[in-house]
Amino acid sequence: MITARDCIVVNAHCGIVYSAPSHAHFHETGDSVNNLRVKTALLANGWADDVSIDIDADGDIAGVQSGVAGASDGCLLPGIANVHSHAHQRAMAGLAERAGGGDDDFWGWRALMYRFLDAVQPEHLRAIAAQLYVEMLKAGYTRVAEFHYLHHQSGGGRYENIAEMSLQILAATIDTGIGITHLPVYYQFGGFGERPMSEKQLRFANDPAHFLTLFEALKNEIGHDKNTTLGIAAHSLRAINKETFGEILDALAKHGALPVHIHIAEQSGEVDECIAWSGARPVEYLYENFAVDRNWCLIHATHMTDFETAQLAASGAVAGLCPTTEANLGDGFFNAARYLAEGGRIGIGSDSHISVSPVEELRWLEYGQRLVHRSRNRLSAGCGLGTGRRLYDLAVAGGAQACGHNSGAIAPGKRADFIVLDTAHPLLCERHGDELIDSWVFSGNENSVRDVYVGGKRVIENGRHACEADIRRRFLSAMKALRAR
Repeated sequence: MITARDCIVVNAHCGIVYSAPSHAHFHETGDSVNNLRVKTALLANGWADDVSIDIDADGDIAGVQSGVAGASDGCLLPGIANVHSHAHQRAMAGLAERAGGGDDDFWGWRALMYRFLDAVQPEHLRAIAAQLYVEMLKAGYTRVAEFHYLHHQSGGGRYENIAEMSLQILAATIDTGIGITHLPVYYQFGGFGERPMSEKQLRFANDPAHFLTLFEALKNEIGHDKNTTLGIAAHSLRAINKETFGEILDALAKHGALPVHIHIAEQSGEVDECIAWSGARPVEYLYENFAVDRNWCLIHATHMTDFETAQLAASGAVAGLCPTTEANLGDGFFNAARYLAEGGRIGIGSDSHISVSPVEELRWLEYGQRLVHRSRNRLSAGCGLGTGRRLYDLAVAGGAQACGHNSGAIAPGKRADFIVLDTAHPLLCERHGDELIDSWVFSGNENSVRDVYVGGKRVIENGRHACEADIRRRFLSAMKALRAR
């Protein structure tokens, strides 16, 4: 078996070249550009026409000008981050759509997911993640926050390389060129009250010392790659305690500000268990016991009181929302209208990947509020302002913040992560300004993303990834092997 450390450079013809174990060659996919000219662009200070963007050798924006002759058609937007991904779940999308006994809910779905995970091996994970990341890029995501808890072998046995499964995820970024914020997950207990982990959960288990060793190994591997950021995650309040996770946070403080993500208040059953265990609701407990600030991203946060909603908004943390997965699992509706009225920040993610589309996440975020409140344009910024534009702005800014990455705007000094919409597409033709984003989000399911750039490299051209055929073949082979197991 070739491990991720045997490393991998994908050239323009999709040939695999094996070199010495190093992260130095990560993100070689795609053609670098030093200048990009487009007819219209959403800059940090608003819409502009005939835009020229200079990109330096490191993949950062060196300069932006408007009114420059020679622009090509298209609408340039800042790239959007997917703030919550479990890559391995892409391979089981659609396999849980059969009713179980009694009321079907998250917990029944989780039991199926655990059974599926028993079969996933390192080589499968890389193939699955690469297929997923191509799909993300083609849909318009330029970065992914990978909430990665599949650390060990089935039954909890350790791999020879402590970071083996994380390296498979990072290898998939080589294959595809997507930016990544990698979030190794701390998972210690099987439920509130420090319940022992089940046998199915042992692949996720760590103690503080082992987790910190994993983090340092990944830190050394990644080095100074500008497209790769390292953070951490706590799986959930039920999977940690405040003492050991606090110990981890203290030990990692030497690295400066890091993204910290956590699943929280996703299901009403979780809320009830947290109250029975601690006397407090999950978000309330989190804020009482941890210094939550703008470096944190609270995933789902579906079930909050008005007080918790205001508390999350005031802290500057990001709410990581995954509307298609939350709908698929029957979680409930996030209190978005009140949260945004309080000045809250959001990012969007595809989580279980039953959909891999920022458009669908944004659309259903708004539609959920319409269904709850029985009125339209609930999340717009005011009369006459585009709802799609506002949601996109929020998700781009919140996604960059949650990923701890210098992106999220088209301005000098920012990372050259962009998407280009096809303005000749029937869904976008004769649209201008905010109408382009409103129509992209709300007017259909055909993909109108034409080109995608990550760190100044064009990784999607005319809707295609240069290596997608090879990546798909590896994915199909992995799926055949998994289903056989």
